[in-house]
Amino acid sequence: MKTLWSRRIRDMVPYTPGEQPQGQSWIKLNTNENPYPPSPKVMEAVQAAGEQLRLYPDPEASALRGALAELYGLRPEQIFAGNGSDEVLALCFQAFFDPERTILFPDVTYSFYPVFARMYGLDAREVPLDEGFRVPVEAFLGSSGGVVLPNPNAPTGLALPLEDIRALAEGNPGAVVVIDEAYVDFGARSAVELLNRCPNLLVVQTLSKSRSLAGLRVGFALGHPNLIAALRCVRDSFNSYPLDRLAQAGALAALQDRAYFRETRQKVIAVREQFAPRFRELGFQVCESSANFLFMSHPAVPAKELLDGLRARGILVRWWDRPRIRNYLRVTVGTGGEMEALYRALTELTGND
Repeated sequence: MKTLWSRRIRDMVPYTPGEQPQGQSWIKLNTNENPYPPSPKVMEAVQAAGEQLRLYPDPEASALRGALAELYGLRPEQIFAGNGSDEVLALCFQAFFDPERTILFPDVTYSFYPVFARMYGLDAREVPLDEGFRVPVEAFLGSSGGVVLPNPNAPTGLALPLEDIRALAEGNPGAVVVIDEAYVDFGARSAVELLNRCPNLLVVQTLSKSRSLAGLRVGFALGHPNLIAALRCVRDSFNSYPLDRLAQAGALAALQDRAYFRETRQKVIAVREQFAPRFRELGFQVCESSANFLFMSHPAVPAKELLDGLRARGILVRWWDRPRIRNYLRVTVGTGGEMEALYRALTELTGND
């Protein structure tokens, strides 16, 4: 009965999230969730906030934005908060991009971007990464209608240096450059320090990954007050209370417990750096990751075969049947024990046992 659907969405292919399995116990390395729980202070804050659930939340998330302003050395009017970075990114596609101007993003990148572009009737061009999956910065410079780029990129985990981000902003002076920093805390350098000199640059981050709050859905954008005002205009046109009380309270507590954040982030980085060379010893090509995942391919065993073999052993990883990357797996960095189980399974599947 798609005749009752809007013409805009009849042929839409929506984003497919990573599997959230039910039932049996899995080693879940397919959705880039943090293997460690959030700060204990988060649970305390969420429980306390529950006593006020009869009241609407602060529509401006003032306390949360104030904490983010302090953390990043910005003013509260330079910060926008939303329901996870996916919602913030969706608002960016509506607030900054016009149908008559082509926006640019990589051909191998977060697969929500083309969905957003199609959803909002935007003309988009995918710029091919080079053979090493690096971003060809020069190809993104010029009179585009906007640029959207993850740093580190997903699913490759490769990061751009800060001077390249600045070149992107300065090379597109008439358009907004959105840098999606969902994984920046695991090894890349944030572009936040460029915001006061690049008024067309917007940085989007999330608390889902490095602060273990995927279940609370808290994301935010950092940029010039003019850009933040545009996001607020779109948000307030359909939802003036985006972040609930529990999310605001939990996010604030997570930001305030900086010692716990540093401790768990370093654990993830250490496990990543421990296992990447071990997978290479099994014959895998593994990208140099600055994220909480590894992007890897084996020259002798197809990725789909590895995917199925791992699933049969109770281990979930991510795979896409797409050109250029269909022989790659994206593996979330889990605990040391989870990665050891993955290593043993891959040793068997690649004939190295």
